[in-house]
Amino acid sequence: MRTTVSAVALTALLAGACPAAGAATAPEPATPAASTATAAARIPDLTDDRGRVLTLRGWNVEDKTHRGDAALSAVTERHFRDLAAHGFDFARLLVFWDDLEPVRGRYSEAYLRKIERVLDWARAYRVHVVIDAHQDVFGPAFGHRGVPEWATRTDGLPFTPHPDDWFAEYFEPAVQRAFTHLYEDEDLRRAQAAMWRVLADRFGDHPAVLGYDLINEPMGELRDGEDLPAAARRIEAEQLTPMYRRLAAAVRAVDRDGWLFVEPTPIIGEGVPTGLGRIDDPKVVYAPHFYSTAMEAGADYDPAAGWIEAYEAAVVAYPRTHRVPVVVGEWGPPDSSLPNMGRFHRDALASLNRYSSGWAGYVWCYGGGYCALDAEGRFRAHKGLTVAPYATAVAGEVRDEVHAPDAYRVTYTARPGATELSLPPSPRGWRVGVEGRARPGRTEVPASGRATRVTVRAVPGATVTLRVTRR
Repeated sequence: MRTTVSAVALTALLAGACPAAGAATAPEPATPAASTATAAARIPDLTDDRGRVLTLRGWNVEDKTHRGDAALSAVTERHFRDLAAHGFDFARLLVFWDDLEPVRGRYSEAYLRKIERVLDWARAYRVHVVIDAHQDVFGPAFGHRGVPEWATRTDGLPFTPHPDDWFAEYFEPAVQRAFTHLYEDEDLRRAQAAMWRVLADRFGDHPAVLGYDLINEPMGELRDGEDLPAAARRIEAEQLTPMYRRLAAAVRAVDRDGWLFVEPTPIIGEGVPTGLGRIDDPKVVYAPHFYSTAMEAGADYDPAAGWIEAYEAAVVAYPRTHRVPVVVGEWGPPDSSLPNMGRFHRDALASLNRYSSGWAGYVWCYGGGYCALDAEGRFRAHKGLTVAPYATAVAGEVRDEVHAPDAYRVTYTARPGATELSLPPSPRGWRVGVEGRARPGRTEVPASGRATRVTVRAVPGATVTLRVTRR
């Protein structure tokens, strides 16, 4: 996504849904509700190739407007320089099958070079990238981006555009049938797998690439008399699960190391647990999106409605059952200036910290709407609340972790390697307290107004606590 969703239409369809060395010891962070240890105890951590526990914090990076020779031209080095300057270490990069393979069997070398240029920028600024095979309303056959027109089959069913409510287009008969053919037609299955082999073969060894989001916000075809929660669970169980298994096999043919990000349908946003089955691969990440139908339609956040609580209860079921980490691939309101949006960002971040290994906000751009920044590069209303100190990588087993906007604490049992802290820009800097058999190592001192990275090394087996507060 994103754009405005029809709350009335979707609500009707959802009827029946379940709901530094020598530094002084820093005081405790002020938000105990943000402690992640208990709620996330049974959800595995995301790790890097050295076994360190990763926390990803960042944003989606995209260019949905330009195609062909101009594809990705709206994404610049500035995006990654600014991400890193604020302490973010993660970008979910949108790519489009219709740009990669505009003619069946002919992959665009020019597009692959453009993707590589973006990945090189990410590497230069130490930003992890997940390559997202994005689709909105299936693809260009319906006026959007994603699956090429040559791979779109509708059986002649009707399609009526909804200019003021594009999410409603997912429920048009032609769009729903196109998803069915993608999931069920053997030649389209092979084509989708081949597309992923091309991407993973080309970029699997790129140092910036952490993994692959196999399809954005997949949908499907409702059956007569079927409500949306039941349809979502059936589509996830019977069509998405085998699709992810096929695509995992395609990627693994050329890349054994990248993480595979799998998404449920967007209906998870209504507190409906997914019907996805197990994907038998040791490096799977559950990657739901975190959007409220009401807020997407323009409403302010209502803390009393319990939406975040219902979402969290639904979203943790799959990773606990299947023992996979969670990274939320998209989240953020279309209008962050409404009166309760400060409260929303604080509540949302506290929830995300309880169960996830990270998140990508929507979207890192310079302008209006969902953009994180205005044209001058300043955070738009309440978006700056996403900036906070955290450990990008912990060399050890995390025992307890507490997040707050102006403070951070992590306790871990050390393993060999370096733990890395990301400290966002602060006029007076930060105070880092180290308890246990550990010492601060390298500190990257940036130019004024940019984030700082601190490295800490500990004796393996030691219990270490790092405390960070603003000076």
